[in-house]
Amino acid sequence: MKTGWIGLGAMGLPMAGHLHRDGHLAAVWNRSGQKARDFAAEHDGITAADSPAALAASVDVICLCVSADDDLREVVAAMREALRAGQVVIDHSTVAPITARELAEDLAGLDVAFVDAPVTGGVEGAKNGQLAVMAGGDENAIEKIRPVIDSYARVMRHLGPSGAGQSAKAVNQLMVAGIAEAVCESLALMQRLDLPSEPMLELLGGGAAGNWFLDKRGRTMLADSFETGFDPKLLLKDLKICDHLCREAGFDSAVLRQALGDYQALVNAGETGRDISALFRHKH
Repeated sequence: MKTGWIGLGAMGLPMAGHLHRDGHLAAVWNRSGQKARDFAAEHDGITAADSPAALAASVDVICLCVSADDDLREVVAAMREALRAGQVVIDHSTVAPITARELAEDLAGLDVAFVDAPVTGGVEGAKNGQLAVMAGGDENAIEKIRPVIDSYARVMRHLGPSGAGQSAKAVNQLMVAGIAEAVCESLALMQRLDLPSEPMLELLGGGAAGNWFLDKRGRTMLADSFETGFDPKLLLKDLKICDHLCREAGFDSAVLRQALGDYQALVNAGETGRDISALFRHKH
C-alpha cells in the first residue's frame, strides 16, 4: 500500500523507517525540509515531497505524526485540495478528541477516511516497532490500513468512532503521569534514606512496584541524565486535554491535579527538550 509520512520527529522518524523496511513508504515531508531530504537520501526509493499536498497527491495512505492540534489542522488544510476519494489519513499525533471528530467529518465530505490512531510505547517502542495503537474511526478503513500499522506496532485495537482513539490516549497519559509521579517521588525518597541504588532498582523492578517507567528511566534519573524520551511540555499538553475531558465527564482526578501542577512547574523551570523523568530533579 503506497504510503506517505508527515512528521519526522523522535517518534515519526523510526516509524517511517519501519514502513520503508516493509516496502510501504513512498514519500516523506517534514516542516524542516532538510530532515525529509536526509531521510530520502538514506532510504532508497523515497521522495522528499515539496509540500503536504504534493505528498498526498502521490500516495494512497497518509500518516501524520505532529505535535499538537493546530499543527495537525494546518497540515490537513495544506493537503486537503490534493486528497482524492478512497484515501485514508492516519493521525498518530496526540490531540483532543473533538479535533479528530471535526477532521473526520470534514474529510468524509471528500470520501477520505480519517483514523485517529495515537500510539503508546515511547521512543523505544517506536524504534523497536513495538507500539500499541488506539484507533478510532470507520472499521473498514481501519482494517484497510492494518498492514501499514503492523509495520511499527505490536497491537492495534479499534475502540470506537472518530475521537475514541484520542479519548483512550488521554486515559493512557493520565496513567503515565501518575506512574511518573510515583516513581520520581519514590526514588527521591530512596536517596533521602540513603539506600543503595542498584539493589533497590533490582528489588523494586522485580516486584509489584515494577513498571515500564522504572525500568526505562530509573537508572538514567539517578545518573542525572534526561536527554532522551518524552518532552515535558508535550505531556503537559496531553494532560490539559485530559483535564478538559475530565471536566466534561464530571470526573475528579487527584493524580491529574498533582501532575498538572508539577509539569507546569517543570516547563516553567526550563526543563523542555528533556524527558518527563526530569521531574525527579524537582522531587529530590
